[in-house]
Amino acid sequence: APSPRSYTTLRDEAVKLFNSLQQLESERDPVPLMQGVLQTCLDLPPLVDEIYCQLVKQTTEPPAPGGQGDLHYWQLLTCMSCTFLPSPSVLRFLRFHLDRTESRFPASEMAKYACFIREALGKTKGRECVPSLEEILVLMRRQEMICTVHCPGAAACSVAISSHTTAEEVARELVTRLGLSQSPNLFALYEQSRRREQPVGSATLLADVLTRFE
Repeated sequence: APSPRSYTTLRDEAVKLFNSLQQLESERDPVPLMQGVLQTCLDLPPLVDEIYCQLVKQTTEPPAPGGQGDLHYWQLLTCMSCTFLPSPSVLRFLRFHLDRTESRFPASEMAKYACFIREALGKTKGRECVPSLEEILVLMRRQEMICTVHCPGAAACSVAISSHTTAEEVARELVTRLGLSQSPNLFALYEQSRRREQPVGSATLLADVLTRFE
């Protein structure tokens, strides 16, 4: 499929991703590198399982469990889990890895990431866009994003959303907050830019909309 990035063979791209992961271990600002890995996986779906397997390998018996390099791998694994689902066989292996990590390192940062990833995998259905830089930052801290929605005739409302929150869920919450639950009208979110304004589909992930804004 057409892509703004140019790619070579899958084998070569897998090697490039492996080199990126090696660089990630010592990267002071890992966010742009993580987003680049995620973008490659979005453009080349056959590499999703490859990256999951590489990340499981890197987080198994690390030289310094819980060190900065190890946590960077767990953070990328967290972003992957909120963006892509691996194939069933890799998913089973990944769940075993998460269980093993929680068992070996209870109450550690790795165990907290493992728990977060397991919950995310139960909600992820696939993304139109990779996480924005802001979303990656909050995922690294296992937190939610704050989304600002401007409402006609009212002040802007701030809504906490996750990588899995849909436009319909946010619209329902705002209708309740504004006391419009008994209104016969229908309500929806709109996406507005300099060039266009359009309704956001009820099943659209708000995180994808924020990435488009970015």
